[in-house]
Amino acid sequence: MNNSRPHLLGMLAGLFLAAGLVCSSIMATTAWVKIKNSQFVTVKGSARKNVTSDLAIWTGNFTTEAETLLDAQHCLHEDRAKVEQFLKAAGMTNYAFTSITIQEMRARFEYAVNTNGQRSMSQEKTVGYKLKQSVVARSGQVDRIEHLDSDSTALVEQGVMFTTDKPKFIYTRAGEAKIEMLAEATKDARIRAEQISRQGGRSLARLHRADMGVFQITPLNSAETSWEGMNDTSYVEKTITAVVTATFALN
Repeated sequence: MNNSRPHLLGMLAGLFLAAGLVCSSIMATTAWVKIKNSQFVTVKGSARKNVTSDLAIWTGNFTTEAETLLDAQHCLHEDRAKVEQFLKAAGMTNYAFTSITIQEMRARFEYAVNTNGQRSMSQEKTVGYKLKQSVVARSGQVDRIEHLDSDSTALVEQGVMFTTDKPKFIYTRAGEAKIEMLAEATKDARIRAEQISRQGGRSLARLHRADMGVFQITPLNSAETSWEGMNDTSYVEKTITAVVTATFALN
């Protein structure tokens, strides 16, 4: 009884394997029959290109606080001079300061204590001013911006309340690359379509229709994608991917 059990399991496994092979064969045959009887074949083609960002954008923010607006403006003016000196020392020439934002700092004060020891009145009062300004620097020398971001701690050491946003790295020739890569993706689609049609005993004729997919600019070697397309600005090295859905007429 025990000896027949493995034998039975082996027979069942063999039957399942055979059934799977038959199903696969039927599916493949069905696909070629569809190609044989169809007038068109539709495939996806893709093209990938690794690029290096050629523009970097860096933003720094500095703030001052003082009891009076005039004092806060004087402090901000002094800090701005330090920031500008820092940028010039780093060899930056393409930079611009944004407009100043002013924020009142207010505090609530309690007045008029009654006979029960309860405060019966309160009022807010301006106790100071907080001013903020940003500077935006741009450079085609991406490595210079990277050093600028790490070296900005020198401003903090000089007493400037300075913070930075994460640098943005951009590939400015993406538009040109897009046209080139869509052509390559279409060629890739044609190669795929030729392989499929040949298996079905057909040959390709003209391109009937081509639909461009979303354009993806992702970090180098990243598998991340988006239905709406991606345009990464966080990394210097990037990969551009173009996808085309092409329909070819069949002979």
